[in-house]
Amino acid sequence: AGSMGKGGNQGEGATEREAPMPTFSWEEIQKHNLRTDKWLVIDRKVYNITTWSSRHPGGHRVIGHYAGEDATDAFRAFHPDLNFVHKFLKPLLIGELAPEEPSQDRGKNSQLTEDFRALRKTAEDMNLFKPNHLFFLLLLAHIIALESIAWFTIFYYGNGWIPTLVTAFVLATSQAQAGWLQHDYGHLSVYKKSMWNHIVHKFVIGHLKGASANWWNHRHFQHHAKPNIFQKDPDVNMLHVFVLGEWQPIEYGKKKLKYLPYNHQHEYFFLIGPPLLIPMYFQYQILMTMIVRKDWVDLAWAISYYTRFFVTYIPFYGVLGALLFLNFIRFLESHWFVWVTQMNHIVMEIDRESYRDWFSSQLAATCNVEQSFFNDWFSGHLNFQIEHHLFPTMPRHNFHKVAPLVKSLCAKHGIEYQEKPLLRALQDIVRSLKKSGQLWLDAYLHK
Repeated sequence: AGSMGKGGNQGEGATEREAPMPTFSWEEIQKHNLRTDKWLVIDRKVYNITTWSSRHPGGHRVIGHYAGEDATDAFRAFHPDLNFVHKFLKPLLIGELAPEEPSQDRGKNSQLTEDFRALRKTAEDMNLFKPNHLFFLLLLAHIIALESIAWFTIFYYGNGWIPTLVTAFVLATSQAQAGWLQHDYGHLSVYKKSMWNHIVHKFVIGHLKGASANWWNHRHFQHHAKPNIFQKDPDVNMLHVFVLGEWQPIEYGKKKLKYLPYNHQHEYFFLIGPPLLIPMYFQYQILMTMIVRKDWVDLAWAISYYTRFFVTYIPFYGVLGALLFLNFIRFLESHWFVWVTQMNHIVMEIDRESYRDWFSSQLAATCNVEQSFFNDWFSGHLNFQIEHHLFPTMPRHNFHKVAPLVKSLCAKHGIEYQEKPLLRALQDIVRSLKKSGQLWLDAYLHK
């Protein structure tokens, strides 16, 4: 299209109209959800993403999870600059939905979807996607201040037990806060330009934490695309260590699977969940991922973290002492991280893919914790997990402004909007593990 016809200038798009767009039914589109054959729909247009998915900056899995269905709301949620990404869509276009087909697949609630899109438009009109740069600067400043206080404490008071413990808690705090801050940049919610978000993300997660931006992105975006969906959300893929929700424990029980005594998982959670996730599992996984994927940029950032840490603390503790110190800090941070990240999701519905619309799928999988200055800081504003999941690119200082609108949309459609006190949210983690463990035991013994 676009070449001039023999009759001179026929006007833009004339040649495009000569060949009508192929049209497809949902039935046809749903067949294309295989690893080697992936289609999806955005705004009634059908795209073949089979080869593109391997080049997709967010990772191939996250768009693969939407193969065979409508991905409009997920697409809008993840890409702040729609004009920029539309360039990449054009070559993938293969047709559109047949005119008689509904815009939503699988009987998804079209009124709810329209209402949610109107809500998103309102949030944009209220400038809720506009970041307050001072807010993020202060967060970064308080992390750097904590790092400095930690070093100064040991420098001034020496390496005795008490200064060492105080410093470990200070550094665990700075690590947890850097964890929440990298999350903001990772979601592209701080700068207008994606590139700046990516650069600062690499600095915060790499230099301040010794982890990998790409590893985090590819893992975390899958979680956002399909929260609490087995086979799609890596955060509920528990490697047979825990059984979650109501379907999985019964499934394991019926199949007589007993990798661990799951009826005691609410007890052994305290031994292997909070203490080990970051120092053992993540630390190993991150290093392996960078090496296997040959991700030398992220590895260089991580090395800069370890170099800074050891240059700072080997003079006080020696090599072995500094290594122990590092792992103790990670052990402390891991408790904080696990309790905060699990309180929003593990207590909710966890099941197989049921192809719900964006709004319903996010609300089934997430709950909120009450707002307070402490709760906001302690959880990196993930006490507003519902709002964060509905609008992943919204800067976190605006969640409290959009929350009332989300609540009223839930009320209108009879969807439960769960919000609870912090301590109850933490207790519910143990309760839900106990409940799932009991379901497993009943199925194991009687089915």
